[in-house]
This record gives sequence, C-alpha cells and structure tokens, in this order.
Amino acid sequence: MAEKQFSTYKGRPLVRCGDEIYYGSMADRFVIRMQVKTKNTVGDMEVADKVTIQLLCTDPDLSPRKQLVKSSEKSGLYTALDIADAWLERALKS
Repeated sequence: MAEKQFSTYKGRPLVRCGDEIYYGSMADRFVIRMQVKTKNTVGDMEVADKVTIQLLCTDPDLSPRKQLVKSSEKSGLYTALDIADAWLERALKS
C-alpha cells in the first residue's frame, strides 16, 4: 500500500480534521494546532475568520496543560499560518 501524502506548507505537513489544522510533524519535538473558531461566507465559500494558534510539545509524558507552550488568536488563516510557521521554526531550532 502506498504511503499517504499530506498537504504541506513551507515543506511541513499540514493536516486538517474538521475545524482543527495540525502543522508540522508529530515526530518532531513541537507541532502547531490551529482551531478555526469563527467563519465568514465569501461568495459561496466559507473562510476562516478567527483562528486560535497553539504551539504544543509532542512529549506524551507531559500532561496536556504542560504540553501547551504558547497560544494566540489571529484573524484569518493566512495570518495564523505565518505566525505558526515562525513559532514552529524557532521552537525546533532551540
């Protein structure tokens, strides 16, 4: 069976499940979770309006509260993705 290919953004996996989007690899030390909180209708399409961004540590031995490293809310998915990429890049370099 062929390996499933995920969409990518700036070379990292981007996986959507409902209103949650995960950015980065779960094999890395950190990953980003984005949650679409509100949507607007533009023409006949729904687009994300308010998006919560969370930088999470992937260590399974930590409690969910300690896995959360940083959190913010942004307007629009593209703004959220840019912030997410910067956070993840910095976290993975440290």
